[in-house]
Amino acid sequence: MPATKKDFELDRYDIEAIANYYRNQPLKVWWRCIVIFVPLIWLVLRLRFSAKSSAANLKKLAIECRQLLTRLGPAFIKIGQALSTRPDIVPPIFMDELAELQDQLPPFANEIAFQFIRDALGADPTEVYAEISENPIAAASLGQVYKGRLRTGEAVAIKVQRPDIAAGIALDMYILRGIATWLKSSFKFIRTNLAAILDEFASRIFEEMDYTFEGQNAEKFAKYYGSLDGIYVPKIYWNYTAKRVLTMEWIEGIKLTNVEKVKQAGFDSRHIIEVGVQCSLRQLLDYGYFHADPHPGNLLVMGDGRLAYLDFGMMSEVSAEQRFGLIEAIVHLVNKDFDALSKDYVRLGFLTEDIDFEAIVPALSSVFNPPEGLSLTQMDFKDMTDQLSQIMYDYPFQVPAYYALIIRSLVTLEGIAFSVDPKFKVLAVAYPYVANRLLNDSAPELRMALKDLLFRDGEFRWNRLENLLSNAQTNPDYNLSGTLDKGIDFLLSDRSEFMHDRIIDEIVKGIEVEASKRLPQGLRNIMGDIVVDPRLKSDQGSSPSSLSYIARLWTVLQQDKAIAPTDIFPLATRILSKRETLTFGRDVVSKLAQRSAVRALREVLLRDEKKYQDSKNLSSEPERELVGAGLRRSVNGRSW
Repeated sequence: MPATKKDFELDRYDIEAIANYYRNQPLKVWWRCIVIFVPLIWLVLRLRFSAKSSAANLKKLAIECRQLLTRLGPAFIKIGQALSTRPDIVPPIFMDELAELQDQLPPFANEIAFQFIRDALGADPTEVYAEISENPIAAASLGQVYKGRLRTGEAVAIKVQRPDIAAGIALDMYILRGIATWLKSSFKFIRTNLAAILDEFASRIFEEMDYTFEGQNAEKFAKYYGSLDGIYVPKIYWNYTAKRVLTMEWIEGIKLTNVEKVKQAGFDSRHIIEVGVQCSLRQLLDYGYFHADPHPGNLLVMGDGRLAYLDFGMMSEVSAEQRFGLIEAIVHLVNKDFDALSKDYVRLGFLTEDIDFEAIVPALSSVFNPPEGLSLTQMDFKDMTDQLSQIMYDYPFQVPAYYALIIRSLVTLEGIAFSVDPKFKVLAVAYPYVANRLLNDSAPELRMALKDLLFRDGEFRWNRLENLLSNAQTNPDYNLSGTLDKGIDFLLSDRSEFMHDRIIDEIVKGIEVEASKRLPQGLRNIMGDIVVDPRLKSDQGSSPSSLSYIARLWTVLQQDKAIAPTDIFPLATRILSKRETLTFGRDVVSKLAQRSAVRALREVLLRDEKKYQDSKNLSSEPERELVGAGLRRSVNGRSW
């Protein structure tokens, strides 16, 4: 049975219902195809013949593309915005221009908007609200906003949906999905499943058109992040909210990008930006529920200095596995471990396992190797993503939808940050957060990531640990006591058994090196030379021991002002009372004893061998026989 108009009032994107409906509307479909594809095909042809043109000419075509998508309406505006984060589909020069698409259209008539309020809330707007503005104060692609006041006195924002928007977007999706399916089956070089991307995208738009979803999103966002210091999430008034009408708390504030006004209000824009970045990192890596559209209009500085988030129509989620994968990728990125980074891309779904890593690894290295004298955290995030976009366009990457939204979110946030402070670096703020998570999170995946970071080819990389601690200390959530507590619990637990032998070896070597420096020469001769592990040698040829590194780490830890020396004693008492600590200490002593015994035996044997060799140089045969016999008895008497 053909779908009726009412089918488009469903709460979800229904591919079959939409297809059934528009199969019976051929004239409408063909006319819309003409409106869409005549200008699009003309643009594509010009682009094809201009493929080798100057950058200025390509930029001009990209601008025309943006303007055309704006004219084609809400669905194409949203598609353009989504494509602006798809480097596997769109060339970089077009991505930059599509990122400028504004989610704004002229307002529709008040009479229609007020009728929607009557239908949704059961009464005239003047009866529902104590006040409502005569005209909308803002108009976007899906709806427009009025300012009002409840009869209980609260100032509110009233969002009303555009008329006939569901049917129009459904028609565009029906047409585009048919084209995408045909392209995928006809052209083998198209690696990305375009129809699947359109389906996911359309589902999000249909959710966004149901304002009850947006209200639920706002409350979920408030539950996770509303209690963070410096963050505010407006209240939803459910008695005045329905599918096509949303009533939420009115936020009076200054756009974060208006640096002068923020400064005049007595606030530090740089600090507020850092609060926003910390909140975004929590969204992406703590709960995995994030605001996918943090543009300047959705971030306001309130009168008390808090950062208020608005518009919760576009939200997305990242699974726990993906969050851990992202953290590992950031760690490998900062530490320039590009081979491991390429494997991260496989685990995260960007690449297949049969990819030619010999080509991918150098390409990643060329993007993420900073200029001489700079660290990666000092590079601009957008510059890196632009270069990475080119690699993703040139190589067989398939960008997952969640990653595209993450990049869009972070690039937008960095753009806002640049307007506040041109020297702001997102990675410089992000890595301390990641370092703190690695040191404090007890999740098995992150424990393994920490192990992979600190150990390589049997070698403990002290400089990596020092770097982690130094970075973690600059994160607002850093807690030294908690870090020590969790770290020691982990080191003494069965989960870190794979590290015990290596750590014991490092401690024993450190004790031996430090002890050898302090022993009298005679005793040092008796014990024999301590062989210093070449891995501990610096570029200058000096030989710092693992204890020297521990001393340096202790200096780093003491820079933290949040813990007093007296706070160490309860922690030390708890550690020393653990059965695992006694076992660990016993193993260290046992290892020391074994190595000392082996060294003493080696010294005796070498000394006797030396005497034996010396005897060969004696002048008379009787002397050589006498000494040789004695030495042989001596060696045989010490048959270990």
